[in-house]
Amino acid sequence: MEALKKIIEAAWDNRELLKEKQTILAVKTVIEDLDSGTIRVAEPTVDGWQVNEWIKKAVILYFPLQKMQTIEVGPFEFHDKIRLKTGYASKGIRVVPHAVARYGAYISSGVVMMPSYVNIGAYVDAGTMIDTWATVGSCAQIGKDVHLSGGVGIGGVLEPVQAAPVIIEDGAFIGSRCIVVEGVRVGKEAVLGANVTLTGSSKIIDVTGDTPVIYKGYVPERSVVIPGSYAKEFPAGTYNVPAALIIGQRKESTDKKTSLNEALRENNVAV
Repeated sequence: MEALKKIIEAAWDNRELLKEKQTILAVKTVIEDLDSGTIRVAEPTVDGWQVNEWIKKAVILYFPLQKMQTIEVGPFEFHDKIRLKTGYASKGIRVVPHAVARYGAYISSGVVMMPSYVNIGAYVDAGTMIDTWATVGSCAQIGKDVHLSGGVGIGGVLEPVQAAPVIIEDGAFIGSRCIVVEGVRVGKEAVLGANVTLTGSSKIIDVTGDTPVIYKGYVPERSVVIPGSYAKEFPAGTYNVPAALIIGQRKESTDKKTSLNEALRENNVAV
């Protein structure tokens, strides 16, 4: 792996190296390893998450190595540089027409893909549901047993290279039409109600106590979150700015499914 990393870093600094067989093989090896889940753009550690920037660089370098080609799937036709992911049956993945995943995205056994889209470099772990018209952007990291509801938009990231990908941790429930972008991390078993939008600068305000607690870029584990707003002063006056409100917690005393239903009922959260 260190040898691959050294070759990728050298090619990143000198694109002329992309003409050499060793570099081409290294880039293609990284993409193959991403596709199989052997490596990933970001991985959990004892202290949080580690982003492997050199792997993101390999994904970016892969594009100039590929030529546009016509891809025919039955009556459907695509024209792109990157082929589609294949072999779903052997991998134990359910794929409903017209779900599409690009080669270089890892999708684990037990994942269900309703008509949806998963981009190169993404990692989708076991038991996750990607619901209708949900999108998983490049290099996004989706944990085990996550539910991405209809129309959810999980942002992708390739450049700038140092930017962190969006991370949805195990057991999280992302409600309909939610948007999560700019490297936001959603903690384990958190619940986002419908239409929550989270960017890197969004205020995520815990309003369950006597005083508000503000987070940015991170939703704490087991939090129940709904769309909200706060008043902000501008030269032209005071206006409400979008925010996300933490209004409760999933209960430890019940299983995940029951806990989710209770959280939504008790806090009147739409999904």
